[in-house]
Amino acid sequence: MLKVWGRVNSINVQKVLWALDELKVGYVRVDAGMAFGVVEEAFYRQMNPNARVPTIDDDGFVLWESNAIVRYLAAKHGVGTLWPTDLKQRADADRWMDWTANHVSPVLNPVFWGLVRTPADQRNLAQIDADAEKIGQQFQVLERYLEGRDYVAGQSLSMGDIVVGVTVYRWYGLDVNRPRLANIAAYHARLQQRPAFKKHVMHPLT
Repeated sequence: MLKVWGRVNSINVQKVLWALDELKVGYVRVDAGMAFGVVEEAFYRQMNPNARVPTIDDDGFVLWESNAIVRYLAAKHGVGTLWPTDLKQRADADRWMDWTANHVSPVLNPVFWGLVRTPADQRNLAQIDADAEKIGQQFQVLERYLEGRDYVAGQSLSMGDIVVGVTVYRWYGLDVNRPRLANIAAYHARLQQRPAFKKHVMHPLT
């Protein structure tokens, strides 16, 4: 059975668990990372030299990097669902995964760490506010593309939504000023109706 190493409060682990649940793929999960340790142990570094989570072992095939894992799982188990059969739609879904990693996460992650994992007396609030404004600017791009769409690559959930969706949830969970983006708000509400999203993503930010 497929094995996943990672803690449930990791946004990158949540991507993998949400995808697995949508795909109805069985797995076992082992707590790893931060307070759980494990990632610095020799056996783990042999699998993942970055000492990060998640890592999966699928019958001897070891893979790390959460977006790569989501793509792999979608291609193996989700042809016609998370992995669109239409080449252009699949490229569209793929595009949003890269957009999130390259444009949103670099400004979202410092705000998350600053507000959630940094003691209040050590926070650089000016920098947090500046980065929060940049997040809103980046999400204007998604707002425009969601016009007339239920999901990022069309009218059905795809692998692109796995990556974008966890990021949108994190943004809404942060105590920051957000521009009014009606399409993203509707998208966020739509995702929250999915049982797998509720189970694996809708947790307090820690």
